[in-house]
Amino acid sequence: MRAIAYDRFGPPDVLRLVEAPTPQPRATDLLVRVAAAGVNRADLMQRTGFYGDRSFGESPLLGLELAGEVVSVGAEVTGFAIGDRVMAIVGGGAYAELARVDHGMAVKVPEGLPPTQAAGVMEAFVTAWEAVAHLAGVRAGDRVLIHAAAGGIGSAAVQIAKALGATVYGTASAERASDVRGLGADEVIDYRNHDFETALNQITQGAGVHVVIDFVGGDYLARNLRSLAPGGVLVQVGVLSGDADATIPLDLLLHNHLRLFGTVMKSRTSAEKRAMVARFAANALPLLATGDLKPVIDQALPLARAADAHRRLERGGGFGKIILEVGSG
Repeated sequence: MRAIAYDRFGPPDVLRLVEAPTPQPRATDLLVRVAAAGVNRADLMQRTGFYGDRSFGESPLLGLELAGEVVSVGAEVTGFAIGDRVMAIVGGGAYAELARVDHGMAVKVPEGLPPTQAAGVMEAFVTAWEAVAHLAGVRAGDRVLIHAAAGGIGSAAVQIAKALGATVYGTASAERASDVRGLGADEVIDYRNHDFETALNQITQGAGVHVVIDFVGGDYLARNLRSLAPGGVLVQVGVLSGDADATIPLDLLLHNHLRLFGTVMKSRTSAEKRAMVARFAANALPLLATGDLKPVIDQALPLARAADAHRRLERGGGFGKIILEVGSG
């Protein structure tokens, strides 16, 4: 089968199209013919050696999410059959024509959702549901600040918070402000030209927000905590700034009874990941089926152009997910 591989850490140029062995499914696995795969920032970090290993443990190939068709079913699998259209999270291996999928990490694709869009659902919406609904517990009437609101997870988080009845504020570039408003954001703060803490204080008339969903870290941390109303929740999903050693103003955390959650899917156990997917399937998947939630796709490229896809994500400035179309690569 065709797949994208690399034999050393480095820039996007290390990625190459190769012939790779077909993965061998286990009793609890599906073997899926991949139609499209999502490109995630974790792929870039893995390629450059951030994790210290070229494998996520499940596969030496890149790629953490996919959409495709089931071609074989393990002996202990229930709920899936050959021919089912599925979208799934995998521990590597999505940048390939065939992938091994833990059936607990897969869901059936809603009717009418094409593979290119389905491939951009799982990492973004499972993570966003976990942050916004499960950890932060957003409810109708809450005020919610979502950083990097034009990105893959951020754009999903905006939609989920709005669907839950929240008033949503997002940070994005001025070029993406109208796009983010189109997802349901009530206000968009241009993070390049305005301090979000000052802007949010003016917008809320000093009341602050009940929830902050952050992907940036670094010097955002203290500003996020200062932007929370008493009893508020900060969910830290990533560290796009690269600065993971930020200082926490503990006096503020204690005085205002604030809560800080950290979450990342990579370090979760298999059981925890399956539970995350189950929560998504029960609550968010029906909203995708009705069109109340929609995957946002920035660009789709053929598999052979994986290096270009990585360059595009590294440059930033896009709106939504980048997808590799495996069938056309």
